[in-house]
Amino acid sequence: MGEPVARAREKGGPWVALAAAVFYPMTLLLAKRRMEGLENVPERGPAMLVCNHVSYLDPVYTAVFVHRAKRVPRFLAKASLWDVPVLGRTLSGSRQIPVSRGSVEAGASLDAARTSFADDGVVVIYPEGTITRDPEGWPMNARSGAARLALDSDVPVVPVVHWGTLSVYDHYKRRFRPSWRTTITVRAGDPVPLDDVRARAREAGPDRDRSTEVALLRETTDRMMSAVRDLLADVRGEAAPEPTRRPRGSGT
Repeated sequence: MGEPVARAREKGGPWVALAAAVFYPMTLLLAKRRMEGLENVPERGPAMLVCNHVSYLDPVYTAVFVHRAKRVPRFLAKASLWDVPVLGRTLSGSRQIPVSRGSVEAGASLDAARTSFADDGVVVIYPEGTITRDPEGWPMNARSGAARLALDSDVPVVPVVHWGTLSVYDHYKRRFRPSWRTTITVRAGDPVPLDDVRARAREAGPDRDRSTEVALLRETTDRMMSAVRDLLADVRGEAAPEPTRRPRGSGT
């Protein structure tokens, strides 16, 4: 299952402790658990984790993974979850970040993420914006929000993948099958190299033209999602299909 990282634990407060008390047993009961690459989550300072998304169970395993790395995850999650009793209070108390999709307020979530970086936070984002619709569970094309954060924030961007959660809970097929014959793997890889793209963005300046902005965002997105896709292929032990085959997500 992977050994906890030997480092000082980031303080999370009572709401994080409550979530951990629920999530840890859940991840142990639903299936076998394997967590790899904990050392790739920075020990201190801000970081951004970009993850694939195959099941609504993924955030539970991501949260435990980051917590086992002795850090506190701050998820970008749909704002409607804050309306759910108890869950909404837990999300607020643990400083998660609501995303109002299709709204003029959507950009506020990116501002909140930047504020979390300034507070040395670990921000978790699923660039696809929803669970994949690919029939084989490969990542869809990402939206631009994750790339915008990665491009204008000088923080490590770490790819993280999940595999096995779909076997336990498949939302589209309405199937829930906990089993210890299933192994759920969460793995973090090396940070995505983005220094050169960020340097070009700084050189172009904040008032860069639309075509330059689109090109920079596309290159940043491609690098992040390529890292996620390649890491997932390694976990699955099979070659990933070309990314052009993936449908587009509906994220920030």
